[in-house]
Amino acid sequence: MRLLRTGKGKDHEKMKKVILASGSPRRKELLEQIGAVFEVRKTDGEEVLLSHIPEEVAEELALQKAREAAERWEGDVIIGADTVVSVEGMILGKPKDQEDAFRMLQMLQGKEHEVVTGVALILQPSGRCVHFAEKTKVRVYPMTKAQIERYVNSGEPMDKAGAYGIQGKFAAYISGIEGDYNNVVGLPVGRLYQELLKTGIDLLAKQ
Repeated sequence: MRLLRTGKGKDHEKMKKVILASGSPRRKELLEQIGAVFEVRKTDGEEVLLSHIPEEVAEELALQKAREAAERWEGDVIIGADTVVSVEGMILGKPKDQEDAFRMLQMLQGKEHEVVTGVALILQPSGRCVHFAEKTKVRVYPMTKAQIERYVNSGEPMDKAGAYGIQGKFAAYISGIEGDYNNVVGLPVGRLYQELLKTGIDLLAKQ
């Protein structure tokens, strides 16, 4: 396996092993899209919410994933991430079933909401942790009951925060966004790359 070369600094050695602590195919695809080399390790710990503020919830869930991965697997850079949708003060995660997905989409249709992705980066062996939350505003066209039911029946909403995927069939109902599109897909790879650069790590350094 190719590993990551880095610059100088107390948190860095010559080569770095990068782990993405997420089973999301969208996050995997986004990291691959920019040319990152990494391993996927899915965490399965119980999610514990300690806040009702979307940014804090997303960051805390990302931290929980990153910490679990750091305890279970050897890696120099551990990436944890989690996405939530916030509308009218309510936080929407992944739907429990089709009825729950319909309820979420009914709340989102015809309105603006925020998608918040928390990212946690644990650097070993120092244990240094960098974490942040990225927000993107998304506007959705008004939808009829039949349109919502058809989308729910497609099965696409079931593993996605807010019960929709902007990169999939739901694109037909997006009227606009303000912010990072990739953040809505599931990972703000641009900011992630820049935050790692600040620590001296170039995720895309030539091998």
